[in-house]
Amino acid sequence: MIAFHSPTSGILTIDGMVKTIADFVNQEPELYYHLVIGSDSHEKKNENGSLLTLVKAVVIHRQGKGGRYFWQRQSLPKLYSLREKIYAETLASLNLAQVLLPKVNKALNGKRHYDLEIHIDVGRAGETRDMIKEVVGMVTGNGFKAKTKPESYGASKVADKHT
Repeated sequence: MIAFHSPTSGILTIDGMVKTIADFVNQEPELYYHLVIGSDSHEKKNENGSLLTLVKAVVIHRQGKGGRYFWQRQSLPKLYSLREKIYAETLASLNLAQVLLPKVNKALNGKRHYDLEIHIDVGRAGETRDMIKEVVGMVTGNGFKAKTKPESYGASKVADKHT
């Protein structure tokens, strides 16, 4: 299993990350939180050719009072188009959300103190503008709220920082 890294807590398993999130929320349960999942990727060259470095980020943001974040990096075979890359990032975030959400809800005893957002690294400017409807549809079709640039800091800032 690939570990998650946290600037605050070090290297954690997914269960350790969930416990850290629950502890953070339970410190001030009367406040409201955003649980954010976003992914970003970059092509990296090595002696064997090119690989895609994909980073998934999880952010728990206490509105107006800071937050914590966690990230996980993996290498994938190179993808040949921007569309494939954006789909891989979006699917990675969706897959993580489907694993993470039941664990977080259980750790919080079913008390939902947060909104879940999937942050997608697409925006109205640039090459990805034609893909917005597609990937937002993927996220909303799975029952999650989607955010795109400039609001998608989970992907475009946090995950990007670690690719």
